[in-house]
Amino acid sequence: MQDLTQRQTDILKVIIQEYTETSSPVGSEILEKKYKLGISPATIRNEMVELAKKGYLKKTHFSSGRVPSAKGFRFYIKYLVKQKPLSTIDEASYKNSIWDEKGETHKLLSQASKILSQKTNHLSLVVTNKEDMYYSGMANLLTKPEFFDLDVSRNIFVKLEEAHFWGEIINEFERIHEETMFLLGEEDFRDPIFESCASVFGDFSGQKLKGIIGVIGPKGMYYDTIIPQVKYFSELLEKVIIEQGL
Repeated sequence: MQDLTQRQTDILKVIIQEYTETSSPVGSEILEKKYKLGISPATIRNEMVELAKKGYLKKTHFSSGRVPSAKGFRFYIKYLVKQKPLSTIDEASYKNSIWDEKGETHKLLSQASKILSQKTNHLSLVVTNKEDMYYSGMANLLTKPEFFDLDVSRNIFVKLEEAHFWGEIINEFERIHEETMFLLGEEDFRDPIFESCASVFGDFSGQKLKGIIGVIGPKGMYYDTIIPQVKYFSELLEKVIIEQGL
C-alpha cells in the first residue's frame, strides 16, 4: 500500500489503535507487550523511525513515544478501517428520531444534529448553503482528553461561529465527489491549536438546499463506527429534503 511495507502497515495500525484508546504517545515497548507483533522492540523502534521519516508518525515534545500524523490517519481511514454497518434497528431508530420534524426544515436539521451527537458521543454540526448552522453536544467534547486543554476547547467553540469556514466544506464536496470528508489536525483546520482534532462529514443536497452533517472530536476517534453513522444520516437527510422539494 503506497510506500509502506506490510510490517510498517501492521505497526501503524496498532499504533493508531493504541493512540485511539489512550490519547497518549505510543512507544515500542507497549506495542511489543500488548499486540504480540512477533518482532523485537528494537525492530519496532526502527520501523517507527521509518514511519516518522515517511510522515506517518510524529514525535511529541513531552514523550519518547510517537503519535500518528494526519497522513497516518488518512492512510488508516482509507486502507485499514473496517466500517461497522448500522443494524436495521439502528437505522430505524435514526429515521424515527427525525421523521416527525420532516415538515419543518429548521426543526429537522436541529433534531438531526441533536440525535447524531447523542449517538456518537461527539460534538455534531449541521451547516447549510443558506448559512444556517446547528450544533449539539458541546459537553461531549469535554469528556475527551484532547479537549481538557481549555485553549483547544475554547477555540473549537470560536470556530463554530465561523460560518464561512464550514461553508467552504459544502463547496469542497462538489469538487471531490466523495461520500465523506475528513478534517484532520492543523493542516485542515488551518491552525496549529487544532492539531489533536478531527471531523467527519457527509453532505446532502436537494433542489436548492445543500449542506453537511458530521461530528467534531479527537483525531483518535473510532472511525469504524463514526463513518457509517455520518454517512447514513447524510443520506437520510438528503432523502427527506428531496421528498420535501427543498
